[in-house]
Amino acid sequence: MDTKRLYVDFHVLQTVPPSCVNRDDTGSPKTAVYGGATRARVSSQAWKHAIRKMFAEEMADMVETGKRTLKATDLVAGELAALAPELDDARLKKDAKKALENAGIKLKDDNNAALLFLSTAQARALARLAAEDCEEKDDYKKALKENPSVDMALFGRMVASDPSLNYDAAAQVAHSISTHAVQNEFDYFTAVDDCAPEDSAGAGHLGTVEYNSSTLYRYATVNMVELVHLLGAEKAAQAIRVFGEAFIRSMPTGKQNSFANRTLPDAVYVTLREDQPVNLCGAFEKPVRKSPEGYAEPSKAALKQYAQQVYACYADAPAQSFAVGIGLDELAPAMPLNQMLTALERAVKEKLPGNEV
Repeated sequence: MDTKRLYVDFHVLQTVPPSCVNRDDTGSPKTAVYGGATRARVSSQAWKHAIRKMFAEEMADMVETGKRTLKATDLVAGELAALAPELDDARLKKDAKKALENAGIKLKDDNNAALLFLSTAQARALARLAAEDCEEKDDYKKALKENPSVDMALFGRMVASDPSLNYDAAAQVAHSISTHAVQNEFDYFTAVDDCAPEDSAGAGHLGTVEYNSSTLYRYATVNMVELVHLLGAEKAAQAIRVFGEAFIRSMPTGKQNSFANRTLPDAVYVTLREDQPVNLCGAFEKPVRKSPEGYAEPSKAALKQYAQQVYACYADAPAQSFAVGIGLDELAPAMPLNQMLTALERAVKEKLPGNEV
């Protein structure tokens, strides 16, 4: 690959109605103090889980996903059963455990001692070595290192028992924060006992749920050099498209049945950079003030102004820019989402002429 640095930055402004998308240990919507004001917050972990869930449920024909599990033995045993159907369950389990141990994975009883991120191709490769009665531990390690799934390449893997099996994440996802100050509110609700006597007063259950509403600034960046290193150029270009769509369209599912808060963004700004990733959250260090236009339109104006300021003073303008939605025309021409994703994939392919870094 000729380009030594290539980053794809995703900037999303999204209005979310009353909701509790991501809550803390007390059940309250997560918040953060930024610019001296309390903001609504959705953790990066919550949104990455939503992205992986969309990969598996809505994009299974477009992207291969791995499994993060304590039951890697079962995954390997399942692949081994397809290769050696004559083996009984006890032998399958025994050989699968041995294959994982040979690869450097610590086990506890029948499970791995810590969560392991494993692709189907890796489980199949370990099963094949076990079926061939291979005794070379290096071959097992190689099988567990090669052929990561797309979500493994994007979000990384840590193997505490053997750091040589780690993957550096090609994607970084920021905690989403509201562009303005928020104050959590409480919904007082009751549940009626349908079988209570007619002369019975009161409810069968009383409760409260905490919520807020906000316009969020969401940011993610993907290191294309690292992604190509793990997946190859062609697959990396396809991966950036599916990641972009999932990041833009997904939504964490916290309290979704109570609030039905699934929205789509108000505006999306995507850039290709050849210097470094640039998070534009500084646009909202000064909280956007309420106005007759709400928060979304002033947030778009603040994002445009701050981006232009950054490009004039600190960093070059992006090599290429794309936008979806109304209001960011000064940064990039707007186009429909699918058209933007196609243009993004094509632009990345042009920047990645070979299949090797």
